[in-house]
Amino acid sequence: MGSIFRAFSSIRQAVGARWLFVPPFVRGAILVSMGAIALTVMALIVKYLGPRMSPLEMQFFRSIIGLLLVAPLFWRTPLAPFQTPKLNLHILRGALGAAANAFLFYSITHLPLADAMALQFSRPLWAIPLALIVLGEVMEMRRFVATFIGFCGILIFARPFTSGFEVNALIGATGALFGAAAIIDVKKLSETEETRAIVFHFAFWNTVFSAIPALWVWITPTMNEFLLLIVIGILGIIGQGWLTHGFKTGDASALIPLDYARIIYGAVLGYFIFGEVPGLLSYIGMALIIGASIYLVLSEQKKAKG
Repeated sequence: MGSIFRAFSSIRQAVGARWLFVPPFVRGAILVSMGAIALTVMALIVKYLGPRMSPLEMQFFRSIIGLLLVAPLFWRTPLAPFQTPKLNLHILRGALGAAANAFLFYSITHLPLADAMALQFSRPLWAIPLALIVLGEVMEMRRFVATFIGFCGILIFARPFTSGFEVNALIGATGALFGAAAIIDVKKLSETEETRAIVFHFAFWNTVFSAIPALWVWITPTMNEFLLLIVIGILGIIGQGWLTHGFKTGDASALIPLDYARIIYGAVLGYFIFGEVPGLLSYIGMALIIGASIYLVLSEQKKAKG
């Protein structure tokens, strides 16, 4: 057994050494692509389990499994994360994150996979007015126009003034709103809080807030379903980790399209596995949301660089 462990350790060190010689942009591209694929597969499993299991219960499993994975960050000092003057902001972010994921899971189970993924990427649209209200940031006219165009894309998805009104699209957009609010919260927290504390609190309070509604709709999963729920939790935390590390490693501006490729992955998998074919209005809405969101993200990064 010892020889097997030593061999595995040697292989890991060799791979790690080679990995460092890969150009940063290529490493970033690989990580972002892996993260996008992992989160798409997670969404696929959510949609598969959707007909039998509530999104609230699936969100709880994702949260608690994520907590189990990040808890070792403070295994030596388990009470340290709670010794913070910004505990209220951590709790708020956990509540916002739990709501965002629950709405996201609901939209995945009730909309074509590509549509749900596109609505998830509308978070930058919501972040602009939220930053204006909460952080007092100034909105330039170009960003205002891009935001307006993006919201037009959401309206095209929802079609609120027609007989084909799609309330599930509004639910997906609401999830993006909660996600954007959580991002604004992180901006405030990151001024003084260390990253591992932010990650831990997010997982902890996510679990707390998702446990209560999950009890109302609880369905005891079968063994196969339980294993799939574990996979959802693992893919969720690993996928986000890969994306975050990938954007830090490479040029985030150039890597953004690789993350938005989740919409393409969702469309392909939705077609071949669930027989989903998004309509013309869905494609128009996707184009407006993606275009506006990418513009806003790139302009934000350009502004940050100076």
